[in-house]
Parts: sequence; structure tokens; C-alpha cells
Amino acid sequence: MISAVNRVEFVSDRMSYLIVRGLWCDIFLNVHAPTEDKMEDIKDRFYEELEHVLNKLPKYHMEIMLGVFNANVGREDIFKPTIGNESLHEISNDNGVRVVNFATPKNLIIKSTMFPHHNSHKFKQYLKDRIDKLATNSKNKNIRDLYRGINDFQRGYQPRSNLVKDENDDLLADSNNIMNMWRNYFSQLLNVCRVSEVRQIEIHIAEPLVPDNSDFEVEIAIAKLKTYKSPGSD
Repeated sequence: MISAVNRVEFVSDRMSYLIVRGLWCDIFLNVHAPTEDKMEDIKDRFYEELEHVLNKLPKYHMEIMLGVFNANVGREDIFKPTIGNESLHEISNDNGVRVVNFATPKNLIIKSTMFPHHNSHKFKQYLKDRIDKLATNSKNKNIRDLYRGINDFQRGYQPRSNLVKDENDDLLADSNNIMNMWRNYFSQLLNVCRVSEVRQIEIHIAEPLVPDNSDFEVEIAIAKLKTYKSPGSD
């Protein structure tokens, strides 16, 4: 393996890359991005440096970026196809948006969002996210959000499941079967009676209490007008 190494370069304390002689002479970049709470200029300098390193590398090489980006990449449709549907997060934070914005114009794919994660990995990520959120709320003195986060943390991690039971208590995992089950359920719940069973209700219309004005009364009312004209436009 060492004989396949073509070049190693340490760019900074946050960045290095390795070029190996593979089928397409692959390039492996190792990065350690600033955390979410770092200043904006620190994050900007990191991605500017990463952009500079990537631009000076040969374009025909396959580029694989590894390391720690300290980013929560969500599952927003607007970021696809750069991301997939299997991210551990629903909404991207600032670092996550930066990673996506960096990868999209270079046709890079964030592979960690492309495949399902084991529940143990979800639990570790859940703990990390909760601890980071508690630390942020404590630092910003958001007392209400802090206590709410502590209560959620005490309840523990609860993995989401899309399985449902049918009327025979059998588990359904297929999305089409689940949709058909809910369709039948609400059809029986809402359609409680047929059209033939609906009673016909007689509607009685009350007779007007005030009779219509006679022609003589209309003539008297018009004569009392100052201009001897009925109101309204001519």
C-alpha cells in the first residue's frame, strides 16, 4: 500500500491530502472543519483554503474527501441530488449548508446521507446533537429551551419506525400496503351510513309576514321624493 502512495502534503493543521496510484490516481483529502459555534470569518477562511487546494489538484483525478466537517446535513429537497434521504438530521445547520454549497458546484456527493444508519449510530448522533443544543442554550441563557431540552434528554432516544399494524395485528412495512390500510380504515370510519339510509328531511318555507306593496303605495312614495325620481343611477 505504501508503494502506491504518490504524494502526501500537509496543508495546515485542519487539512491534508494524499495522492495514490489507483486506476484513476485517486486523491484523498482529510479535513477538520471548524465547529458550528466558530466565527464566520474562521469558517470562511477554512472553505477558501479548501477551495484553493482543490483547484490546484488535477481535474481528472477521483477526489474523495474524508474527515470531520462538524456539520448537520439535513434532508431538504432543495439540496438534492447532492444529498440523499438517509441523513441523521432533518434540517441542515450553518455548517451543513456550507458543506452542501461547497460540494454542489463541484458535482461532489455527500455519501453519509445516501445509506441507512444503524440505530446505535443514530443514538450516538442523538446524544451529540442534544448535548450541543443544551450547551448552546446554556451559553445563550435560553432558560425555557434549556429546561425543555433537559426533559427531552431524560426521556432518552426513541428511534422512529414506519411500521404499522393492520386489523389482524400483522406488521406492515411496505409503503403501498400501509397506504391501503389507512385508506380502508378511514373509509370505514367516515362512511358510517349509506345514501339510502339518510332520512329525507322536509323543509318548510315560512310565509312572508309583510305583504307586498300595492301600486298605489309605490306611486305615493315616488311623489314624496324631492326630485320626483326613484333613487339610483339614471
